[in-house]
Amino acid sequence: MPRELVTLACTECKRRNYTTTKNKRLTPDRMEIKKYCRAEKKHTVHKETR
Repeated sequence: MPRELVTLACTECKRRNYTTTKNKRLTPDRMEIKKYCRAEKKHTVHKETR
């Protein structure tokens, strides 16, 4: 199966806030998405964790 479940962590507070899926063939690198962090109360960059 090409899609994989990944966890996104906030770069500022380091909390793991979101889970999503990604296609490993099209995006082999780690994802970076700007999403809302409830702990920081603002939009921050969230990176894929392993």
